[in-house]
Amino acid sequence: MASGDSPLVVVTHIYPFQRETVFNAWLDPGKVGKWMFGPPLREETIVRMGLEARVGGHFSFVVNREGKDFDHVGEYLEIESPQLLAFTWGIKGMSEDPESRVRVEIVPTTGGCELSLQHQIPAEWAEFVNRTKEGWTKMLASLEKTLAREGKA
Repeated sequence: MASGDSPLVVVTHIYPFQRETVFNAWLDPGKVGKWMFGPPLREETIVRMGLEARVGGHFSFVVNREGKDFDHVGEYLEIESPQLLAFTWGIKGMSEDPESRVRVEIVPTTGGCELSLQHQIPAEWAEFVNRTKEGWTKMLASLEKTLAREGKA
């Protein structure tokens, strides 16, 4: 997935849940709003969560931080349930560079699954590598907590 000088952020997380459960949480706007955004992660209010869960479909996750809206947008490039999800990632109005790409792979393990996330970011975003890794690490942990609260297995 890496190309040229584009940094690659890699984060993994082991879940005590079936991979179908973890995979589906990425494509359900009601669930995305519980683990990827909002008060569990940072001081923000969810404004709107919308997605078209199909290859070529788009998503738009709008949150408000300190009175300003941030629209996280992207296009689904690959969807192979329950093992693979790939999409572009950006914030509307802050970056029009479509080269930020995320790839999520989920493999079964004894007692659950392991998720590996790779986020290839443009070279000009290199200074944000650590922040990006910290963000995804928090989100993947939040996903586990959300599924545990819902009693998923």
